[in-house]
Amino acid sequence: MRGGWVEVALRRDRALLVGAMGVLFLLAGLYTIFGVGMSMSALDMTRMAGMIDMPSLRTPGAWSAGFTVLVVLMWWVMMVAMMLPSVAPVILLYAALIRRSSTPDRARNLGANFLAGYLLAWLGFSLGAALCQWALEYAGVVSASMMTLLDTRLGAVVLIAAGAFQFTPLKDSCLSQCRSPAKFLSERHRPGLRGALVMGLEHGIYCLGCCWGLMALLFVGGIMNLYWIVGLAALVALEKLTPHGRLISRIAGAALVAWGLSLLTGLT
Repeated sequence: MRGGWVEVALRRDRALLVGAMGVLFLLAGLYTIFGVGMSMSALDMTRMAGMIDMPSLRTPGAWSAGFTVLVVLMWWVMMVAMMLPSVAPVILLYAALIRRSSTPDRARNLGANFLAGYLLAWLGFSLGAALCQWALEYAGVVSASMMTLLDTRLGAVVLIAAGAFQFTPLKDSCLSQCRSPAKFLSERHRPGLRGALVMGLEHGIYCLGCCWGLMALLFVGGIMNLYWIVGLAALVALEKLTPHGRLISRIAGAALVAWGLSLLTGLT
C-alpha cells in the first residue's frame, strides 16, 4: 500500500512540474504577444512588419530607468517563451532521474531549481541584449519605434554572420550538449538544491552559446515580430529535439548566408 502512495505522489510531482512549466510558457507567450508596458504590442509590430521606421513618441536612446527594466523584461520573457519548449524534456528527464534516486521526494524542488538556473542564464543574455539595443538605438542604427535595424546592408551582414556561426565548432559543441541531455546530466551532476541551480545555469549557458546568433536575427526582422519569434523558436526546437538537428542547423545556416548575400547583391 505504501508503494502505491509513493507512486501516486511521484506522478503528482511530475504533473505539477509539467503544469508549472506550461503555465510559465503560457504567461510568457501572452506577455510577449501583448507587449505589456511597451508602446506597441507584438501584434501591432507584426501587422506593421516591413515598415523600416515610423515617428517615435520618445527620443532614440533616451531610456528612463523604468523603460530600461521593461525592455530587459521584454527580452527575458520572450526568451522564456522561445526556449522553454526545447528545454522542457531536459528538465523532465532530470526530475525522472531524481525520482529513481535515493531522494525521490525532492524531484519537484530540484527540477524547479534546475529551471530557475536555466532562466537565470537567459536573464543574463537579456541584460546584454537590452544594452545592445540601447547602444544601437542611441547610435541611430536601430529604430526606436519598430525595434529593427534601419540599414538593410547591416541586416544582410547580420544574416550572413548568424548563418556562418551555424558552421562553427562553438555551435557544434554547444548544440551537442543540448541534444544529449542524458550525457549532460551524468557528466555535470551536482547534488542538492544549489547543485541543481548550477546545473540549470550551465545548461542555459550551453543553450545560449548555441542560439545567440539566431537570437541576434530579431534585430533584423523586428524584436517583437511574432513571425520571427515563432520561426526562430521552431528552428531552435528542430535543432535540439529532432534526429537530424545538426543537419537542420547547417541547412538553416546556408539559407541565412544565401539570404544575406542576395540582399547585398540586390543593393549594389
